[in-house]
Amino acid sequence: MTEPKYRQVKKQLVAELTDIPLGRPIPPERELADQFAVARSTIRKAIAELTAEGRLLRTHGKGTFVTEPQQIQRLPLAMTSYTEFMRGHGRVPSSSLLELRTVPADDELAHRLAVAVGSRVLRIGRLRLADGLPVMVETTHVSLVRFPGLRRYVTPDASLHQILAARFGVELPGAEKSLETALAGPVEARLLDAQVGQPMLVIRRQSFDTHDRPVEWARSILRGDRYKFQHTTDA
Repeated sequence: MTEPKYRQVKKQLVAELTDIPLGRPIPPERELADQFAVARSTIRKAIAELTAEGRLLRTHGKGTFVTEPQQIQRLPLAMTSYTEFMRGHGRVPSSSLLELRTVPADDELAHRLAVAVGSRVLRIGRLRLADGLPVMVETTHVSLVRFPGLRRYVTPDASLHQILAARFGVELPGAEKSLETALAGPVEARLLDAQVGQPMLVIRRQSFDTHDRPVEWARSILRGDRYKFQHTTDA
């Protein structure tokens, strides 16, 4: 089977990224399309995959920049349960719903959820609290094509994973996660009661079902001074 054109372009882009210093922008899509003699949609798909892999960083209104690839680990999903984690540490967890709406899948969401570009995706935004203090802003995406009617079951404190298991018979035993740092913007600072520019932890998580099919794509922004991330491995 012939490799998709955008993946061929992606490989060529990866080779060229080695010549661009970290933090510097890559050429505009139109220029790259002319350089590789392909459509701009092909360039966008290649850039979307490189962005999802942490090799590129898109900044709205500024461009796409070269960044250092993030290390990704496959971890047991039980380790990522916010409610269980907080209760296990003697804290009282709670959540408020910031966003619950249907959005069309862009290139990155289509790739992460294995759906067609433009298909319906449910976006769930929640503010996570511990003992009444804001700790995390979490944005989750799930395919509505695969899980029709999911929206009606989502509440501020309901566990999405429990909903998927109880209503759709889908278990999520594992996930790929990347961890990095970022500076709080105005929105995150307001929601997390922090200062603009305060260092934050950013966790990106892709969850898989028992057949290793992608189910959920999430991004969480956390106050590092209110949430401790710990990972242990066997010696």
